[in-house]
Amino acid sequence: MALTLPDLSFPTNSLEPYISAKTFEFHHGKHHKAYVDNGNKLIAGTEFENQDPESIVKKVVGDTSKAAIFNNVAQAWNHSFFWKCMKPKGGGAPTGPVAQKIQADFGSFEKFAEELKNAGVTQFGSGWAWLVQKGAKLEIMKTANADTPIAHGINPLLTVDVWEHAYYLDYQNRRPDFIQAFIENIINWDFVNSNLK
Repeated sequence: MALTLPDLSFPTNSLEPYISAKTFEFHHGKHHKAYVDNGNKLIAGTEFENQDPESIVKKVVGDTSKAAIFNNVAQAWNHSFFWKCMKPKGGGAPTGPVAQKIQADFGSFEKFAEELKNAGVTQFGSGWAWLVQKGAKLEIMKTANADTPIAHGINPLLTVDVWEHAYYLDYQNRRPDFIQAFIENIINWDFVNSNLK
């Protein structure tokens, strides 16, 4: 099977009060699992059956006849990436090489945080806000629904999920508060640094 549901690298209650164990129970245990299960059903017996998710996403993007495969496989990939972007006692100002890149490309950590938050808040409906690397430059981008930078040959460094199921149990309609808490308390800068090319 190409898709698997990864274990979280932290206990589900370890990001409280910012993200509750109950949210992880639904978000990881039900939503992510459904993308994995549905994706595997859709690729079973096809040319994609034994391919890695990134390859599948790149091959089916834009093909309307394979939209269901794209949506489920890309969402499975996005979520696997998202879990790695988080850690207990994370967030705040970055460390490592990405700190210098953020300073150079955004002018300050505060400007980066403002742009990431704005991308997440202004993403209409469901989607994702990303810190990406395009060539040597860092940029903020947002994608709708299951879309993902890897489908467009762009290197993702960090993402925040702004689908309602990511925050609604804890924040209801206060998406800006969720993103603020994510930036201040949750980002795993070690993982972000590991994605720099």
